[in-house]
Amino acid sequence: MITIDNYLDQHYIHKSNWLRAAVLGANDGIISISSLAIGVAAASTTREPIILATVAGLVAGALSMAAGEYVSVSSQTDIEKADIQRESKELQEMPETELQILAQIYEKRGLKKETALQVATELTAKDALAAHVRDELGITETSQANPLQAALASGSAFTVGGILPLLVTLLSPVKGMEYWLYGFTLLFLTILGIISAKAGGASIPKAIIRITVWGTLAMGLSALVGYLFGVNV
Repeated sequence: MITIDNYLDQHYIHKSNWLRAAVLGANDGIISISSLAIGVAAASTTREPIILATVAGLVAGALSMAAGEYVSVSSQTDIEKADIQRESKELQEMPETELQILAQIYEKRGLKKETALQVATELTAKDALAAHVRDELGITETSQANPLQAALASGSAFTVGGILPLLVTLLSPVKGMEYWLYGFTLLFLTILGIISAKAGGASIPKAIIRITVWGTLAMGLSALVGYLFGVNV
């Protein structure tokens, strides 16, 4: 038997919070660490500086991504909580006004005035705050993100993504390493694009093109910086 909860779980939008953090983290890990390694490799004749820069970038990047995601989502959550508290207070102080506001929202969505008022009245009787939070403030379970969950997803994904170019710096020859990094990074980004597109129900070709174009631009600029400085280390 299909319930409403099972039906809603089938939609991709319910994956958006963790999927966004994971894809962003992995993408940033692959591109930023590869770009860093390419920039150093373009100006280096030995492996040690490349590995040192890559490992340092990986650790710093993962912590930065996790902390940034946590702070960002926490700030969003604080704003939502403040709005919910304000709405709760307004419902206590002016319930009739809030009822009319809710009815007007439904009327603007296409319901007749009488029907909109009836719907607003019934939803208010069941759970007034929930109705206003969802329909007036636009806050739903789908839009709400868990700060810790987002931070762990982002930091972990960055680490996984960053380890891939690190492996390339460990295994590929020093001479021409930047080309090895570029080639394997495009491969990693293509795989990530396919995975993210399938998980989110999006177009695979568009996801691959979008992620590889920006990755190529970032790596190209990093290599240019390395060549311009031209300092052998």
